[in-house]
Amino acid sequence: MAVEDPAPEGRPADLKHDAIGFVDALVIGLNSTSPAYSIAAVIGPIVALAGIYAPGVMVASFVPMLLIASAFYYLNKADQDCGTTFSWVTRAMGPWAGWLGGWAIAMTGVLVVGSLADVAVSFGLLAVGLDGWVENAFVRQLLTVLLILVMTAVCVVGTELSARVQNVLILAQVVFLLVFVCVALSKVYAGTSAYDSVDPSLDWLNPFGAGGAALTGGLLLGVFIYWGWESAVNLTEEVEDSATAPGKAGLWSTVILLVTYVSVGFAVVAYAGPAFLAENAGEEEFVFAQLAGDVLGGWDWVLLLAVCTSAVASTQTTIIPASRTALSMARRRALPAYYGHISARFRTPDVSTWWVAGIAIVWYLTVNQISENALLDSLTALSLLIAFYYALTGVACAVYYRRHLFESLRNFLLIGLGPLVGAGLLTWLLVRSVSDMADPANSYSGSSWLGLGPPLVIGLGIAAVGVVVMVVWRLRAPAFWDERPGVADPDVVRGVREGKD
Repeated sequence: MAVEDPAPEGRPADLKHDAIGFVDALVIGLNSTSPAYSIAAVIGPIVALAGIYAPGVMVASFVPMLLIASAFYYLNKADQDCGTTFSWVTRAMGPWAGWLGGWAIAMTGVLVVGSLADVAVSFGLLAVGLDGWVENAFVRQLLTVLLILVMTAVCVVGTELSARVQNVLILAQVVFLLVFVCVALSKVYAGTSAYDSVDPSLDWLNPFGAGGAALTGGLLLGVFIYWGWESAVNLTEEVEDSATAPGKAGLWSTVILLVTYVSVGFAVVAYAGPAFLAENAGEEEFVFAQLAGDVLGGWDWVLLLAVCTSAVASTQTTIIPASRTALSMARRRALPAYYGHISARFRTPDVSTWWVAGIAIVWYLTVNQISENALLDSLTALSLLIAFYYALTGVACAVYYRRHLFESLRNFLLIGLGPLVGAGLLTWLLVRSVSDMADPANSYSGSSWLGLGPPLVIGLGIAAVGVVVMVVWRLRAPAFWDERPGVADPDVVRGVREGKD
């Protein structure tokens, strides 16, 4: 496919500026969270913890995400770098912290891409009635690898093509989910639900209704369902009005996700009742497949296809943050230079994109050889990395703008206190996650690795590898580590103070 505006002959290619607009960035941020798949994966466990108060827990989970989204917005105003957390933390807190933040972002992509593609394949096969293929591990894994390769190729061919694909996929998800919500609630009020349905109530929005323990567990799950919205900000160098549009897209993504999750949460809890969902917590394919059949009858493929398109979209968009972060790190000499190569034809980071996909495929196939539960355990380990780099970003925002936090109430609340509170909540969740994951009984496999739960071993192992790689590269190429942290540029602060959003 031909792409306009190639790089001038004899000059290195750069990312294509103004390739997409605000709406495209918003859609990519939404799709990165994989809303249909995320709600399918966690609705059972959240209801098992909080019962009818599951929608309230989803609202509570939204709070730290919104606060960190504010940090992303204001840091992007200061530095429109596709490396986001890596670049910002390096500016505010120094190269060591910045490098570890970048490593965490890159590794989340590696851990989750294979699982997302696997879900897309599984639900797609279920939607067309090929249930037997889902049970065939070889066929399912082969199709999963092919899907990853196709989605990676879309990412490489161009940001505009990626945006067009994402626009179609998010439209399909929203339509499918709205159909399910409307039909489910109509059956609840008509008294025709096949389960012990419950009439919806605004009381369900109380996050403390089921007690503190349920809220804590729900917040841990909430980190997963909201994660990914920042992909819009990773495209900052390719979005029109790059100083504000990507940050706004990230903020609006979290709000739209909140409305989506709470709506589906109300419909599912009301239709199926908390007892059924609690009994089948963790059996997301069974629960959603059965509910789809009961709610939509012969149109059950609609909901299954919603989860499929959700996972397909997220497979593609999850590659974006990891590849752009690797590109940014290579440009700053924090990684080998070839990871910073940009295709002269397509103006995308082709080398880092294919590397992310390749490592993700190897991880997916390797972990599957251990067991299917080991793949689920690797997903559980994601919460450690996500909470770490989100919290790091919140702290970096306050540190970077530290000389200007008390110039106005706006600065204090949105740039200082808000991001720090978000970072504090996520740090607390990180500590709780480590404590919970230490017990092997809390893992999907129930097995013990080195006396600990597999998710904790995977998370700590990835962190340890990152430290080793960082130290080795520091010894081989020390230039990046000569950078010194700084403070906000006066022009940026002036724009913030004048409300130029």
